[in-house]
This record gives sequence, structure tokens and C-alpha cells, in this order.
Amino acid sequence: MSLSRSLQLDGRIKLRHLSCFIEVARQRSAVKAASAIGLSQPAVSKTIHELEDFLGTVLFEPKRRSMVLTPIGEMFLRYATSSLVALKQGIRTVAQDAGGEHATFTVGALPTASARILPAALANLSRHLPNIRLRVVTGSNDVLLSQLRLGDIDLVVGRMASPEAMHGLAFEYLYSERIALAVRPAHPLLAHGQQDIADVGRYQLLVPPPGSVIHPIVERYFIARSIHPSQGEIETVSDAFARNYLLRTDAIWVISEGVVAEDVASGALALLPVDTNDTNGPVGLTTRTDTDLSFPAQPVMAAVRDVVAERARAASAHSVDASRVRQNKRDNSPKPARNRGGP
Repeated sequence: MSLSRSLQLDGRIKLRHLSCFIEVARQRSAVKAASAIGLSQPAVSKTIHELEDFLGTVLFEPKRRSMVLTPIGEMFLRYATSSLVALKQGIRTVAQDAGGEHATFTVGALPTASARILPAALANLSRHLPNIRLRVVTGSNDVLLSQLRLGDIDLVVGRMASPEAMHGLAFEYLYSERIALAVRPAHPLLAHGQQDIADVGRYQLLVPPPGSVIHPIVERYFIARSIHPSQGEIETVSDAFARNYLLRTDAIWVISEGVVAEDVASGALALLPVDTNDTNGPVGLTTRTDTDLSFPAQPVMAAVRDVVAERARAASAHSVDASRVRQNKRDNSPKPARNRGGP
């Protein structure tokens, strides 16, 4: 590429070119990238071709129905990602300072975090830092991680993504959580005690859609147990819809246990007594590795850690109390009379 041509790049390469390039590189597919960033596949392909034309080089090469970065594409990805994130942070900070506003910290929340962890964590944080500006966004895992990479989100709280989706990201483990099968309290399967997991297949299922972090976990769980639903599944990420749908039907909601923990504690929903321990997965904090965290990051992350630690202590105390109750019952139970008969 000539020097004269390189000097013309600033005016032609737009943010949309970089955003599109980064997402195609991550997804290794124009179709998947289009879905993640809300564009049509032809629009994504056109944008990539424009960028390659502006740069005067090939960034991707097709391989087995996927788009693989060339060596130059790999190099450009590192610079494009860090530059785009830094630029967005700079624009946001300048705009807020010019308007006399405090910086806004954006948290991406997967379902288990938005239901169980973040409300308590951010309530505690707001009491200590009343002027902090927070934004909480929800969505599927692939969408939130895409926004995190592009600098639109500062932190994601929830289950860890698959290894291939964690490139360029850091994960801090907080605790493990399993999948649960939630139903209305008067569900027919609850009348039979311990369930044969095969019975689940006779009912309609509400399941996480492709792109959600627990979708492959749920699929493996059912395949391993030869469960084939007899009724049409409903894919949803809407907690409000799922809760209301369960109360009107005999459907079974397959979801992270933390999402329905308070519903179960209040008696609004119940869990089927089936073993899902092999669906345990790590829950924690996901951040980028290529940029420094902005000011609110540390207090936000600390608030989340505090809530998790508090819940762990409460669960441990409850377990100890339950163990003592069981021991007291054994100690106070009537002892069988000894047979003192003799000759």
C-alpha cells in the first residue's frame, strides 16, 4: 500500500466498518455476525468488501463454510478492537464532561445476574456512591459479549461463555450454578415425588434460544437422557413471559437456578426433583483484556463480590442449622426398648 493511499484512509473507514469486521472475525461467519449486530447478511458482506478495498488487502479467506482471518487480518484485528473501544470511551467521556454529567458505567446482565445478584449489589453501591450513573442491559450471551468487545458495555455479569467466545476477554469466577426445571406449584409431576426424567418429555418446554450461554448445556443434558419433547418448544429469554406462561400451563421452564431462586423461595414457582448437577457452570465477571477499566468498574465489581460472599455465608449458616435440626431429631427420637428377657 502506498503512503499516499494510506493517508486517505481516515476519511473512508467508518466505525461501522470496524464494528462489522470485529464481529465477523469473532463469529467466523457473516451470517452469525449479521444476527449479532442487527444487520442483513448482504450488508455485512458489503461492509467487509469495502474495508478490504480501502485497506488494499484481503482480511478473510473462506474455509469450510467459515470466514478465517488472514495473517494481516489477525494483525489488524488487534488494532481495530483496541482503537474502537478507546475511541468510544473517549467520545462518551468528553460528551459527559461537556454536559457536566458523571460517567455512565454500563453492565451487561445475563438472566441469572439480573434476577439474583445485580439488584442487591447495585442497591448497596448506590447507597455508598449516590452520584454514580449506571446502565443495566440484558440480552443473550453472544449479543452482550459483542457489545463488550465494541466498548458499548463495560462489564458482563453471568455465566462464563464457551472457550472460543472468550478470546480477548477475562473471566473472574464467583460461584457455580446449575440448570433447574421450574414449574407451577400445582404441576402434575410434583405429585409423584422423585421424577423419572423421561416424564419431562411429555410436557411443553420453555428453553433458552441459540446464542444464550446455557443453550448448549441444556441441549447436552436432554440428549444424554434421550429426552425428545412431544410438544413444540418455546425459545425465550423473557423471564416475565416464562413466569406468566408457567402459571397458565403445565409447561416446564429450563433455566439457570438463580433466575427462579426467589420465585421458588416465595412459593410462586417450584422445581422438579430431578438431578441436574452435571449442568453446573461458573458464574462471574467478564471484562476486556485490551483496555483499562473505567473508574466505576472497581466499586461495581466489589459490590457484586460482596453480595455473592454474603449469599455464600447465609447458605453455609442455613446448612449448619439444618444439620443441627436433623441431629436433634435423631437425639430426641424414641429409643427402641431393650429386650431384658432371660431365663
